[in-house]
Amino acid sequence: MIQIKDLNFGYTKKALLFKNLNLSLSKGHIYGLLGKNGAGKSTLLHNITGLSYPQSGLCTVNGLNSADRLVDFLADMYFIPEEIYVPSVTAARFVKNTGSFYPRFNEQQFYTYLNEFDVPRESILDKLSFGQQKKVMIAFGLATNTSLLVMDEPTNGLDIPSKVQFRKIIASVLTEERCIIISTHQVRDLDSLIDTLVVLHNREIVVNQELDAISEKIYFTTLDNNDTRPALYQEESMRGKNAMVANNENLYSKVDMELLFNAIINGNQQTIDLLKIN
Repeated sequence: MIQIKDLNFGYTKKALLFKNLNLSLSKGHIYGLLGKNGAGKSTLLHNITGLSYPQSGLCTVNGLNSADRLVDFLADMYFIPEEIYVPSVTAARFVKNTGSFYPRFNEQQFYTYLNEFDVPRESILDKLSFGQQKKVMIAFGLATNTSLLVMDEPTNGLDIPSKVQFRKIIASVLTEERCIIISTHQVRDLDSLIDTLVVLHNREIVVNQELDAISEKIYFTTLDNNDTRPALYQEESMRGKNAMVANNENLYSKVDMELLFNAIINGNQQTIDLLKIN
């Protein structure tokens, strides 16, 4: 689906943001792209969607070079940036003006998603609140039925009930022929939604693994003061110490993405080495 090979990118030739970056993403997955603010998440998405051009290396989507932005590439990819622009038209007019660019666009699905998001279909888009505008663009992106859907900080501007609805809708649209990438620095917003975690840290991809594979390597638990198991990483909480330990006993636990992310960005080398990409 997506192949990034030895990608070098920088906004100036002297300062590279990515150096020899490699990444492979497949259809049939909802990827969560995590990284600190300024880590380059948006820049990586711009390279994938052809909005930025690498100095060297290659990024392809379904075998097409993203930087070429060919018609076939654009018709099968939809990108929702963090900062959006909506025209001064109704949803129906927006569909009429834009939907035809996407061969598998489904108008009925679009209105169904709008209804689930509680967005009035007759509203003028630029008169809506930012959160409502975001929901319109998410609904449209889902209804395009493109094989690649990329969303940069899609939950910014959404209230808590809307975030819950967002997770519910996104989980329902994944098929074996679709790849969804969601970038965020709000780790909790991806809870129970993504199946594969991608972490961008210090200009490289340090994690690209399914959550099930992570839980096979790391056991997430709460340690009390009498527990002598060595922790890879731990944080104090009201219940004790939220901790990650090496899963030597093949136990199952739900991946605490926030704890894992904190371990990585705080430079916990044991965790990074354990999840190192081969």
